[in-house]
Amino acid sequence: MIGSRHASKRREELSRRLEILLDVVVAEGGEPYKFSDIQEALAAKGISLSRARWFYMREGTGATVTDRKLLSALADFFGVPAGYLLDSDPKLPARVEAQLKLLKAMRIAEVQSFAARALGDLSPEATEAIAKILDEEMKSTD
Repeated sequence: MIGSRHASKRREELSRRLEILLDVVVAEGGEPYKFSDIQEALAAKGISLSRARWFYMREGTGATVTDRKLLSALADFFGVPAGYLLDSDPKLPARVEAQLKLLKAMRIAEVQSFAARALGDLSPEATEAIAKILDEEMKSTD
């Protein structure tokens, strides 16, 4: 039972980290990767990745992925140290952490802009109050 719980946590953590890496690409101003982009890059290294396996890895379902070659190749593809996908070390690579902060700021700005448009003409005080609430909410999710 303990092994099963550990495997489940490992799948969930790998899923979370892959989603973070996919988000970072967008935060850096790039287009989201297509599965075929990832599959081709790995195939060039002699590593196969099926669409089903990629789906299970991203969703955190299916068998626990422990294939070191696959995980190392994925880390290389995303430009992060292999340990980020191989280990359970919670520390984010510096580049990833910086891009996540940027992405979070961009999302806050997007929500603020939407709120301002949706609510019409707001006073500077009201706009500032909304910004403060959003900022506090984002800090609480860290």
